[in-house]
Amino acid sequence: MMQTKVQNKKRQVAFFILLMLWGEVGSESIQYSVLEETESGTFVANLTKDLGLRVGELAARGARVVFKGNRQHLQLDPQTHDLLLNEKLDREELCGSTEPCLLPFQVLLENPLQFFQASLRVRDINDHSPEFPAREMLLKISEITMPGKIFPLKMAHDLDTGSNGLQSYTISSNPHFHVLTRSRSEGRKFPELVLDKPLDREEQPRLMLTLTALDGGSPPRSGTSEIHIQVLDINDNIPEFAQELYEAQIPENNPLGSLVITVSARDLDAGSFGKVSYALFQVDDINQPFEINAITGEIRLRKALDFEEVQSYDVDVEATDGGGLSGKCSLVVRVLDVNDNAPELTMSFFISPIPENLPEIIVAVFSVSDADSGHNQQVICSIENNLPFLLRPSVENFYTLLTEGALDRESRAEYNITITVTDLGTPRMKTQQSITVQVSDVNDNAPTFTQTSYTLFVRENNSPALHIGSVSATDRDSGTNAQVTYSLLPPQDPHLPLASLVSINADNGHLFALRSLDYEALQAFEFRVGATDRGSPALSGETLVRVLVLDANDNSPFVLYPLQNGSAPCTELVPRAADPGYLVTKVVAVDGDSGQNAWLSYQLLKATEPGLFGVWAHNGEVRTARLLSERDAAKHRLVVLVKDNGEPPRSATATLHVLLVDGFSQPYLPLPEAAPAQAQADSLTVYLVVALASVSSLFLLSVLLFVAVRLCRRSRAASVGRCSVPEGPFPGHLVDVSGSRTLSQSYQYEVCLMGGSGTNEFKFLKPTIPNFPPQGTEREMEETPTFPNSFPFS
Repeated sequence: MMQTKVQNKKRQVAFFILLMLWGEVGSESIQYSVLEETESGTFVANLTKDLGLRVGELAARGARVVFKGNRQHLQLDPQTHDLLLNEKLDREELCGSTEPCLLPFQVLLENPLQFFQASLRVRDINDHSPEFPAREMLLKISEITMPGKIFPLKMAHDLDTGSNGLQSYTISSNPHFHVLTRSRSEGRKFPELVLDKPLDREEQPRLMLTLTALDGGSPPRSGTSEIHIQVLDINDNIPEFAQELYEAQIPENNPLGSLVITVSARDLDAGSFGKVSYALFQVDDINQPFEINAITGEIRLRKALDFEEVQSYDVDVEATDGGGLSGKCSLVVRVLDVNDNAPELTMSFFISPIPENLPEIIVAVFSVSDADSGHNQQVICSIENNLPFLLRPSVENFYTLLTEGALDRESRAEYNITITVTDLGTPRMKTQQSITVQVSDVNDNAPTFTQTSYTLFVRENNSPALHIGSVSATDRDSGTNAQVTYSLLPPQDPHLPLASLVSINADNGHLFALRSLDYEALQAFEFRVGATDRGSPALSGETLVRVLVLDANDNSPFVLYPLQNGSAPCTELVPRAADPGYLVTKVVAVDGDSGQNAWLSYQLLKATEPGLFGVWAHNGEVRTARLLSERDAAKHRLVVLVKDNGEPPRSATATLHVLLVDGFSQPYLPLPEAAPAQAQADSLTVYLVVALASVSSLFLLSVLLFVAVRLCRRSRAASVGRCSVPEGPFPGHLVDVSGSRTLSQSYQYEVCLMGGSGTNEFKFLKPTIPNFPPQGTEREMEETPTFPNSFPFS
């Protein structure tokens, strides 16, 4: 669908360029005609036929009818595409006295863009009667007036035009006067009263006639006014104006009461017959914008002028003397246009949002107009300079707003455009209209990871499905174009079983270890993660993930020498003449872990004779701690503890057999000769086990008895139990040196009986084992300064 919209926009741009080059297409004008006061919905024309289009093409191309000022006098039937009258039209309201009354409009086809100029002519009907400005008129005529004398009368006004307008005047039957119908230069008809027979004041001092104005409608309409004629005595001089024609110009914005012109007339008679008073002869109290001072002849403005309604006024001024005689002059007042109307902007076509990455898309089409004239009517259109849009003039004051080039939604997703229309009058007036253009997203940005590479750490022996870390990617697009899914890319190493090592959550980028990792088997591996958006076509990005397996202390030290495989023990020979620090042997051990988990330390856990041998803590060397004597036993058994530096530490033991000889030539005495001693030690061990079992049974029986007693006393108040811990120092020389391989250390247990809880519980606490100081006397420590780190059993 997006491609279809783009193709439509491109066709609009191409057609619009052809339209600008071929002006005749946009300038063709079609005229329709309709009578005023015609009912709404009346058929006017069939646009499909008049525009030479195919059936259904108007609907497909989005036809619209656009009038100036957004007034819809016509409507387009969506099914038949006939032009129908949208409302009753009043020609006098729309056009006043202007004939013909034309209402221009445009037929706009949106897809592709095309204009047709047309106009609607509103024909007049006879719906107004002629009306006189006054119901009565007064004439003063001297009795010596000769027949043939003409007396101008006030004209009637008819809002209709043409044949429906005012056509003639008649007067009621009488022996003294008849009426003539005259036409002015602009076509307006006015009456003149002609004296046919002399008047005699003494015979008839007053006369009353009925003046009738008739229009040319069918049937005709009429209006009447009463003429009162007063017959005067002799007054042989009439007032005369200094000019027969006065001309004046006045700007339409002149304030009320401002002076337009001053007229002047004089009468040669004396007395009251020579005193002149002024009046406007043709007075329309509703439409007349002027008033005259009866004494001074000053004509002033009494109503605001509007050049756009009336450009000039023809006024008759009458000067009357005291005897009733009058003279007349004409005044032409031309209204000067001022720039008092702001330009108008009518939006005909507007589209939003518009897709990014497409050049020269038509965004809006609008027309401009100004009710002023001349230089005040000329307008210019503009928009802000910092926007990627252009304004281009079209036909008949139409403008198009289009993009200057491809837009980027990620840089700016919305534009607020203010269209300014300014006229060239003084002072200049302007109109502004703001539109908001939104830019729709196109998938033109690939997902980008927040880091070029990620390093994750996981400790070995982890539980399966352990969350080991996350990757994250962002996409500058929006909507579905910005929705990112994650996936594991094939590893570069074909032997790496990536699918069985890790998995990734496609929605959030969380990484999980699928199985327990072994540092000793796999210390590190790396792979690539891809991020793909859901646009069309989809775009993707990738990043490198390194996983480092951290070592855990899961391997105990392994003694390489001496071998602890249950075979015949290895016996180390030491001459009795050896000096202190003599190297007896070296315990060699390794640890499968790494780092501090593989740092090994050695200590002497058990010895037949304490203080005779020492173990170097860092390298496992077993050396003599003092001079040997004849009193020292010949056979010694040493147990060396090998412990790593992990948390918690792991350990192993190595058993050494040492034989003291007077010299290396002394025959080797095998250790099996000590079998009686070994058997004696074994029997002692059995006795100790039996004794311990008996004591434990008695203790358990005592506890059961105690619980039974507590249950019987449940109703009583519980007493507070105490935990008794023996106090005092413990001996620190509890090392097995008897050769029977049993410890002479005594164990202390802490027992806490809980009272008052209602459950009569008891609790075993851990045995209290004291810390043992290093073996040997102070003298022996001083004699063996090279072994400060030997570890006795503790």
